[in-house]
Amino acid sequence: MILSLNIVVYHLLQNIKFSDKHGQKKNNDSKNIYLDGLTGATASIRVLNQTLFSSALKVARAKLGFGGGKDPDLIAKIDQDVFMKMSWQELFEAGLIHKAVFSNQEVESLFIGSRNEGKDSVAMQHPKQSFIELYVMDLAIPTLGRNLLTDESWAFLQENLEAGDHAILSVSQGRYSFRDVDFLRGGISDRLLLRQEGLPIEMRDLDLNDRLDMLNPEYKINLPEELSTAEWMVYRVIGTAGLDIALPLDFDLSVVRDETKTYMASDPRSLEFSYQVPSSYYFEPDPNNKTWKSIWTDRLWEVSTLTVGVLTLFTILMKPNWVTRYPVAFSAFRTGYLLFTLFFIGFYAQGQLSIVNITGAIQSLFAGGNLNFFLYDPMTTLLWLFVGFSFFIWGRGTFCGWLCPFGALQELVSKMLSFLKIKQLNPCDKWDAWLKKLKYLILAMIIAAAFFSPIWTDRLVEIEPFKTSITFYYERSWPFVLWAVVMVLLSSVVYKGYCRYLCPLGAAMAVLGRVRIFNWLPRRDECGSPCQLCKHRCEYEAIEKKGTIDYNECFQCLECVVIHDSDEMCVPLIIDKRGGRKLKQTDNADLIASC
Repeated sequence: MILSLNIVVYHLLQNIKFSDKHGQKKNNDSKNIYLDGLTGATASIRVLNQTLFSSALKVARAKLGFGGGKDPDLIAKIDQDVFMKMSWQELFEAGLIHKAVFSNQEVESLFIGSRNEGKDSVAMQHPKQSFIELYVMDLAIPTLGRNLLTDESWAFLQENLEAGDHAILSVSQGRYSFRDVDFLRGGISDRLLLRQEGLPIEMRDLDLNDRLDMLNPEYKINLPEELSTAEWMVYRVIGTAGLDIALPLDFDLSVVRDETKTYMASDPRSLEFSYQVPSSYYFEPDPNNKTWKSIWTDRLWEVSTLTVGVLTLFTILMKPNWVTRYPVAFSAFRTGYLLFTLFFIGFYAQGQLSIVNITGAIQSLFAGGNLNFFLYDPMTTLLWLFVGFSFFIWGRGTFCGWLCPFGALQELVSKMLSFLKIKQLNPCDKWDAWLKKLKYLILAMIIAAAFFSPIWTDRLVEIEPFKTSITFYYERSWPFVLWAVVMVLLSSVVYKGYCRYLCPLGAAMAVLGRVRIFNWLPRRDECGSPCQLCKHRCEYEAIEKKGTIDYNECFQCLECVVIHDSDEMCVPLIIDKRGGRKLKQTDNADLIASC
């Protein structure tokens, strides 16, 4: 375990480069790792590299003890509104351009005591002469970019940079180049390396030289006369790399003396310098304005739509007789809401609540953390807030009967089968009661694993088909897809069989729903004695023979309320309509059959 950790840290401290020169000598050194592969040519490699680097940065800052500093979400940003017209000299005097000059003597001193000492004959003859004169600056800063580029080229640069990106311009003259002779356009900087707080920051050639030539063959960069023949290149630093413009940018120029004739491994030395951007050209975000707030802002219309949907459901559940007294209208409303839940909340907004939310909360609190991670998912946060509130009024059924996308999928399948006149099986009361206990056993196993075994937790939560069906649209390995399909097919045989018998989240909802204050579904004295119509019509088997409702198993479909409010379906109301004749058991059976 210790060995593995050391390997990870070792690689995080190096630039990872891809090379297609299989079998050829590569100048591996302490700063670069070369992997066989396509040389930065595909989008997939770029995406993978950005993702891994961004994740590694956060892990390093949070767990590994190096690359510390600010939260990556709170790094300073370039102030795009600050611009002043300046010449090259004025930019240099303002500190926007950093100049690093190294003499032959300074470079030679780096190799003292090594096998490469004294091998640079020019340095030995002219120790005071310049080895390299190097300038670095960030063209993404408007005062730099707009002064050194034409308006057309500045606009072109802006189009090729994403939010948070930087464009590091390197300009040099002298005996040594900041790029290797084998450097490939569009590749990662070979010799000039950038670090911040101990971690490497990838710089990739933006290939701006040729692109600007295409815009104007005679245009380069607005350099002073003494640098008219200088070599230059613009490197892009992606925003996810976490470069903080408020902190020093630490560069080191790798100096390699050619040893190809001896076939010995390279023994590079580094010339180090730092570049600090003046504070008036950037701003630091408010510590209270973290990324989760921007996520909510970006998803404002989704948040608004979900809020409207939830408030609509709240209104209906508070006053169900507004729609239940019109059976056809209610059926249309319920079907429409289930479609909203499945396609908007589920497939589009990815608001499928899961037992993983509960196990994740347990593991976070058990480890001394908090629940702030929920804030990064607006849909999940809003749904849990509403569902948590609904426990006190209606119990578990608010989510299970209305807001669960997978539950909606099952019910819509059952409605389709009903429309096709295909009957479903219904276990007898005894089997139904036993099967309903299964979900509590599954819940207990998952909760226990959440405290003691994260690995087993991850395995057990896969009993939920939600991730496969709703989150990944069935694009997973075949065992997961098969299980999800079987669970949907189960609902075509036994009405919402997964929800009623296997769902650990439903079991958790039932347990939490015990804080319910009201028995809010309307009942009559005749319900259960002698009338059994609602019990026979309840697809969830949540109404007992004596007429009471088992709220732990009730999904609040309101079908019993439709019957209760209808003088054409409710047996007691039909009796009253016929003149109040006393209801007999034989009449009860006949009425149930006719209704």
